[in-house]
Amino acid sequence: MEKYVPPFHISNEMLILVSSISEKLGKLSVSYNIEARPHLRKNNRIRSIHSSLKIEANSLSLGQVRDVIGGKLVLGKQKEIQEVKNAYAAYEKLADINPYSIDELLEVHGIMTKYLVEEAGVFRSGEEGVFSGNKCIFMAPPADIVPSLVSDLFDWLKIAKDKVHPLILSSVFHYEFVFIHPFSDGNGRMARLWHSALLAKWNPVFAYVPIESQIEKFQDEYYTAIAKCHTAGNSDAFILFMLEKTDSILDDFAVQIYESENLSEYLKKLLDAMEYNTPYTLNSLMAKLGIKSKETFRKNYMHPAIRLNLVKMTLPDKPRSKNQRYIKIR
Repeated sequence: MEKYVPPFHISNEMLILVSSISEKLGKLSVSYNIEARPHLRKNNRIRSIHSSLKIEANSLSLGQVRDVIGGKLVLGKQKEIQEVKNAYAAYEKLADINPYSIDELLEVHGIMTKYLVEEAGVFRSGEEGVFSGNKCIFMAPPADIVPSLVSDLFDWLKIAKDKVHPLILSSVFHYEFVFIHPFSDGNGRMARLWHSALLAKWNPVFAYVPIESQIEKFQDEYYTAIAKCHTAGNSDAFILFMLEKTDSILDDFAVQIYESENLSEYLKKLLDAMEYNTPYTLNSLMAKLGIKSKETFRKNYMHPAIRLNLVKMTLPDKPRSKNQRYIKIR
C-alpha cells in the first residue's frame, strides 16, 4: 500500500523565508549564550502558554497566568486555571518530547487536558468540527478513521524528517494535525506545542521562542490560512503563514535579548516589576520599586522606558493625568 504524503509545494517565497530564519538563528547562536538565560526561557514560556490558551478563549491575563504558574492564588474560572496548570506541565516536557512518537503525543495530551475532558490522552470517539469563534471552518474526519490518519501522518513525519526542512516539516504537520482534529479537546494547543517541539528538536533556540504569541497576535490570519488550505487541498498557505510569523518573532526575540543585555539597571528593575499588557498607575509602580520621589522615578525609569518604546502611556496626550496608566509592551 502506498504511503501517505501530505500535499504541499515549496515556493521561492518559502525558501527565501527559510533562508532568512536560518540566518537569524545563526546570528543569535553566535552573538548570545541563550542557554545561560533561564529567566528568558521562563518568561517566554509563560507568554507561549498565555497566547496558546487565549486563542482557545481562555480569559486569564498574562499576569494571572504567571501567578498561577508561580503558585499564587488567582481569582478566576477553575477550568481556565486548570488549563494553565496543565499547559505549563506539558510545556515543561518540551525539550524531552520525542515528536515522532504517537505514544508520547497521547501522553502529553493526557497532561494538557487532565481533569478537563473525559477523553484525556486518547483519540476522540465522537465527531468534531474546527471553529473560529462561533463559525465552523470545517467538519473533521470521522472518528473511526482518526487512528489510521494519525498513524499515516507520523509515518510520513519519521520518513520526511531527513528529507524536508524542519521549518517546512513542522508547518505541514501542524496543518495536517489540525485537519485530522484527533482529540475531543485540546487540538489547537497540542498542534502548537508539537510544532514547537519539532523545531526545538532541530534547534534548541526554539525552546525559548514564543511562536504562539505571533499566532495569537495574528489569529484571524491563522484561521484564514487554515481555511485556504482546506479549499486548496494542500498546506501551502499555512506553511507560508508560519514561516512569516517565525521570521518575524525572531526579530522580536533578538531585540528582547539585546535589551536585556544593554538596558540600564533602572530599566531592568522597572520591566521586571511589570507584566505585559497590564496597566499600572505611577504610584503602584513606585511602590513596587520602593521609590518615593516622583521626579526621580520619571527621570530614571519612566521617561527612558517610554523613549525606548518599552512602555506606553494609555493617555499619551495627557502625561500627568490622574487617570494615566503605563503598559509594558516589550
